[in-house]
Amino acid sequence: MAPLIEIGTLPGEPSGPRMHTDLPGPKSKAAAAELDALFDARAVQVVADYESSCGNYLVDVDGNIMLDLYAQIASIPVGYNNAGLKAAASSPAMISSLINRPATGNFPQHDWAAILQSGMMRVAPKGMTQVFTAVSGADANELAFKAAFMWKCQKRRGDYHAEFSTLESSSVMENQSPGSPHLSILSFKKGFHGRSLGALSATRSKSIHKLDVPAFDWPQAPFPSLRYPLEQYEKENRQHEQDCIRATERLLVEWHTPIAAIIIEPIQSEGGDNHASPNFFRELRAITRKHEVLMIVDEVQTGVGATGKFWAHEHWDLQDPPDMVTFSKKAQAAGYFFGNPHLRPNLPYRQFNTWMGDPARALLFKAIIDELEKGDLVRNTAATGDYLFGRLEKMAKLYPNHMANLRGRGQGTFIAWDSPQRDLLIKLARKEGVCLGGSGQQAIRLRPMLIFRRQHADIFITVLEKVLRSINLVQV
Repeated sequence: MAPLIEIGTLPGEPSGPRMHTDLPGPKSKAAAAELDALFDARAVQVVADYESSCGNYLVDVDGNIMLDLYAQIASIPVGYNNAGLKAAASSPAMISSLINRPATGNFPQHDWAAILQSGMMRVAPKGMTQVFTAVSGADANELAFKAAFMWKCQKRRGDYHAEFSTLESSSVMENQSPGSPHLSILSFKKGFHGRSLGALSATRSKSIHKLDVPAFDWPQAPFPSLRYPLEQYEKENRQHEQDCIRATERLLVEWHTPIAAIIIEPIQSEGGDNHASPNFFRELRAITRKHEVLMIVDEVQTGVGATGKFWAHEHWDLQDPPDMVTFSKKAQAAGYFFGNPHLRPNLPYRQFNTWMGDPARALLFKAIIDELEKGDLVRNTAATGDYLFGRLEKMAKLYPNHMANLRGRGQGTFIAWDSPQRDLLIKLARKEGVCLGGSGQQAIRLRPMLIFRRQHADIFITVLEKVLRSINLVQV
């Protein structure tokens, strides 16, 4: 178990939740109704007052103060209104990047290389020496797919610098081969990789994400569905993972459209917080190498410290790193890291758009990295996660009907469990001032910020126990 880092309440942070109205409150309802006339507000839960929010606490327009364990769908790394990020946001470099946003591919600012080197490349995964910046997680995955397809085709030509034939150049304008080749990306059942067209074709989490949208004919492999507690089902889980590896390898060999790359999340997030063992991922890496297929690791939700390591795939102890690692969310920037120089297209303008990321967001990511290092926040997350998991284990024994398949031991605060009363539990927790999130059909997922500490875990456990008792009373 990681040593616990003891730190007092963050400056200016509330001492706990304080609720004044039901959720959503009257001001939230009015603001959402006003917004809905201009913008689809049907998914709005509360309307936030971000200027009043602080640290781990989200404040809404009705003055309700909530301990936030969902963190804008896992996207806030170091708390609301963090002083270090405020300073970075008001710096001359940030102001210049915001008001003179460059078309980075054509007209990069003078210090773009220095920003990348001192920021995101400082935390590049093992084996990664280059980065392609993007504007969102879905965009990062789309660009990684394009890089994989270009790599595959250049490999087929036998020369990474070969020119295109006249037939390739003409047929691609008709969306026909050989210029528009028949290639695919393999993803995994219950995986989520974004809502743009290519990313959506690889997404398999919920039908509502995909309905009415044309999709590519791409394969999906089974992702392990482990039984818990892990120590009780070690043999069965090992066999099940082997079955999944064999099924994946069959697809790599037999799928009717050649596979350029696989994409996989270290922990499937939107699809239900599904885990697999490090050995599963090591074997997956081995078969991708065997069949000359690229491995893209989607760290959009797991990256930047949430699992107690900066990148979740570091838990796997890979000797052979992935080919690409995509990122976004807690980075407040987006893109993909890579190391193989052949993943850089053979000609300019092939992997290109107007902005190619955003220097302002890259500056913010640099400030986030500074904050993580200053507060030793990745180690803090590992330690707090150990403490929180231990408390949740005791709770699960008391309420087994509402806390099944507790998972995430040793994965920082990236913790989840299943509950048949999931939606009710989340609703009641919010009434008590704790924001939680769901995923999959029954999972409750915890996504606190990296400044979440023991005292916040204790507040959450107190609220959770109160909620579980109330559900039990209603059912009795």
